[in-house]
Amino acid sequence: MRRRILRSMLTVLTLTTVVLGVPLTYTAWLWVEDITRTDLRGRLESISREILDQEHGDGIVLGELDTRSVRPLVPKDGRLTIVYPAPLGSSAQESIGATEVADPLVESLSMGTSVSLRLEVPSAPMHAMQRQAVAVVGLAVLASLGAAVSVAMVTARRVADPLRDVAARAARLAMGDFRPDPRRHGISELDRVSDVLDSATVEIAGRLQREHALVADVSHQLRSRLTAVRLRLDELSAHTDPAVVHEAEEAMAQVDRLTEAIDELVRASRDEDAADRDPVPVMAELRGVVAEWMHPFNEAGRALTLTGDESLTAPITGSRLREAVAVLVDNALMHGGGTCTVSVRTVVPGGGRVPVVCVEVADEGVGVRDELAPHIFDRGFSAGGSTGVGLALARALVEADGGRLELQRRRPASFAVFLGSSPRPQNSWPAEPR
Repeated sequence: MRRRILRSMLTVLTLTTVVLGVPLTYTAWLWVEDITRTDLRGRLESISREILDQEHGDGIVLGELDTRSVRPLVPKDGRLTIVYPAPLGSSAQESIGATEVADPLVESLSMGTSVSLRLEVPSAPMHAMQRQAVAVVGLAVLASLGAAVSVAMVTARRVADPLRDVAARAARLAMGDFRPDPRRHGISELDRVSDVLDSATVEIAGRLQREHALVADVSHQLRSRLTAVRLRLDELSAHTDPAVVHEAEEAMAQVDRLTEAIDELVRASRDEDAADRDPVPVMAELRGVVAEWMHPFNEAGRALTLTGDESLTAPITGSRLREAVAVLVDNALMHGGGTCTVSVRTVVPGGGRVPVVCVEVADEGVGVRDELAPHIFDRGFSAGGSTGVGLALARALVEADGGRLELQRRRPASFAVFLGSSPRPQNSWPAEPR
């Protein structure tokens, strides 16, 4: 920011210096020449008065002019030429001063029909004065440019530093740092932004606190109810009918898994730093999800399969991955058709170089209609009579671990979960042909 502001100001200053400096330099050059010529014309007028004082009734005649009063008016190294009229239209002339003037600067004066004067002086002194004048103007321009550059640097710093501070504060707020910052910069617009950030900090901190309290209360109530359900199921496990005992044990296993999932989600909500998590085996995490949903798929006359490399790991939260994939599998069961395949592989995102782990959930159904695809992850949006929360929740869980959930293919539907990568704008991942 500071460099851009400084570069813009310096560009304007340079253009201004060129636009004003060049004409000013040319004016100084002409001004020195005009002063020199004015001095020569003044000397010629003084010489003409001296000559006119010696004029008689017959006019000035060659050889009769007393040059002693004229000689002091001729500049050093200069030459005065007096041209006299002569009979038959000819003329005669008399020179005073130097015999020859190199590169002369000439001024002439006509005294009517009697005499004309021509004064020549070397132009070298005038050129030296012109160079000095140009040097003075150049120094003045450089001095003004230097002062302007100093002002531009101070102004750029005065504008850029507060902007950088406000941006850094907004970044800290996005990272969860809600400490107040009383600094103000004396710029009304930026101070207004700081005031808004202060208000937002208080509001966001309050909401997060209320949400954390709500999560704690809900998880506590759920665990209490699940404990009560498990106690009732434990009583059923003592039933004399083996089928009832089997169903009770299966239900207790589901309750245990749900309780563990709730505990992991609560712990994960308190630890948002995905960069420091240890990599977990992706296939091992998904195997339990597939086993849990195998029975509903069998009842629907469909197949659910899991394929992939057992060695693939990703720095994620296992509970978040399981819940997100469970939502996708449930979505395939409710709205898809044919075999649902959960595959784990590595891909290289578009524009990237480092491969990431991709979990793809695909089925063989009719897919997603074109008009629904842009809104399929919007919270509350549903075309099948559901709540419209599942896919939005799945995307939020994946993004909380630094990944991305995308609709990879519309027909048949295929969803891809990219793990261990920073969130990217939508459609930035390589998509398969539809």
